[in-house]
Amino acid sequence: MIGVYFSGTGNSKFCIEKFVQEYDAGAAVFPIESEDLSRKIGQHEDIVFAYPVQYSNIPKIVKDYIINHQNIWKGKRIFVIATMGLFSGDGAGMLARLLEKYGAHIIGGLHLKMPDCIGDEKVLKRPSETNKRLVANAENKIKAAVREWRNENPPQEGIGFFYHLAGLFGQRLYFSNKTRHYSNKLKIDAQKCIGCGKCVALCPMKNIDLRNQIAVADSRCTMCYRCVSNCPKQAITLLGKQVVEQCRIENYL
Repeated sequence: MIGVYFSGTGNSKFCIEKFVQEYDAGAAVFPIESEDLSRKIGQHEDIVFAYPVQYSNIPKIVKDYIINHQNIWKGKRIFVIATMGLFSGDGAGMLARLLEKYGAHIIGGLHLKMPDCIGDEKVLKRPSETNKRLVANAENKIKAAVREWRNENPPQEGIGFFYHLAGLFGQRLYFSNKTRHYSNKLKIDAQKCIGCGKCVALCPMKNIDLRNQIAVADSRCTMCYRCVSNCPKQAITLLGKQVVEQCRIENYL
């Protein structure tokens, strides 16, 4: 078994590490940005895939990776974990259908509600104790899902027709444009930026550069919120106008 994940604020990374450790403590997990990941995937039949749902859809970086490496999925047995802040619909099903297109066999799916990662929208924020309960509940749900898989009855959350309808009419029909392309909406306040380069190092898309010791964003943001949640001066925003909370998983453990 191998675990593959994409994670912005650490939710999906946390969940897949817990899942894989529970199922097979000897199995390794790798971020989707890992060098030589396709070779590692080729060496394993069973794969657990985790990522955060965006508008009931797959993050652009994940979709592109699947399509650009479409020859490696044939015959793979894949379990999909989708993390979310509020609503998913068929979050796991979106990836499942794409992988099936390239010959993968989908074992099942799991939806895990986690602390919302959108740190520049106040309406989405929850009290810290609520977020800690969400993480604890997710751990319990992961353990139950592993037990069900061991009993040859893995959960099928997000998989199937009714989940598909929920995702389609719940969000995707109205917001499909949000994930169709990479975003050019990342904003960096030059007055606050100290040129530390942390955002440059963290960005999975290499979308941020330092110019004259000031961070500057390009137009290939995959909306993961890593930079927003880790900037020491809270100089970066995406969907909102100011940082309300830097939503790193470490805050809720």
